[in-house]
Amino acid sequence: MRRSKIKFLLDGAVGIAAASTLAFAIAGAASAGSTSNEEDHASDVGATQQATAATQEDENTAAHSTGSAHWTYGGNSGPESWGRMSRDFRLCEAGTMQSPINIDASDSPGASIHPIKFDYHPVPLSIVHNGHTVQVNYAPGSTITVGGKTYELLQFHFHTPSEHAVKGHRVPMEVHFVHKNERGELAVVGVLLESGEENIVLREIWNHMPKGQSAEKAYDDVVINARDLLPGDQGYFRYMGSLTTPPCSEGVNWYVMETPISVGIDQIAQFDHAVGKNARPLQALNNRMVLEPIASN
Repeated sequence: MRRSKIKFLLDGAVGIAAASTLAFAIAGAASAGSTSNEEDHASDVGATQQATAATQEDENTAAHSTGSAHWTYGGNSGPESWGRMSRDFRLCEAGTMQSPINIDASDSPGASIHPIKFDYHPVPLSIVHNGHTVQVNYAPGSTITVGGKTYELLQFHFHTPSEHAVKGHRVPMEVHFVHKNERGELAVVGVLLESGEENIVLREIWNHMPKGQSAEKAYDDVVINARDLLPGDQGYFRYMGSLTTPPCSEGVNWYVMETPISVGIDQIAQFDHAVGKNARPLQALNNRMVLEPIASN
């Protein structure tokens, strides 16, 4: 059995932005007997906002290249300007539960968290370079179940360097598995990719990776399984955050896997050549709680 830690960072009262911003105000330290309830509460809050985020995520998949404002990862249209480029993007600047974050909960009290049940299945490869990342769209039927809720896998995509940092350290890449449940709530599983041996699963995807922005292309003769991109140890960091690209919608359930997987140096370079640097800067944690996995004694 795994245990986890809850981190409380309190810096005063947090305002709730009309119609879109969800913020936590958590006072005092949690006891081990109450933290399980707090995790369930964190999973349930903001259902309306999560449904909005899910809708915007679906729109954002296409809007990477055709959105109302042309955003990038650098210059005048980079992350520091996103919130001022469009009213639809205002949370990128004004939000209080933004992602990615630096994960460091080493001095938190312990608590129990739900394991993630992955039920991913092989599907034909369907890949698109949308101008901001390389994305693999996933056929229906693959899910995760966590905290009594089931979410269907919609797509996964990549960032370099990693968007999340662990104790201040960012690794060369990160893959995000984006899921949505029947209520429209989003759950994103993040897996960090450390430089090391060539990743055999990525080799197949990279062999069909467009070298520049292009339409989605399906390969019926190439079968992949997202499960093969998960680490063997599936402990995770858990927090409430946002989309990491405009419109930066909040209310997203984040599960960042504690254990990274390997990616080859040449594979990192190949992605960087095709896409370039596409990681949003780290965002303030504000009043959120982070669950950190630890080994039980």
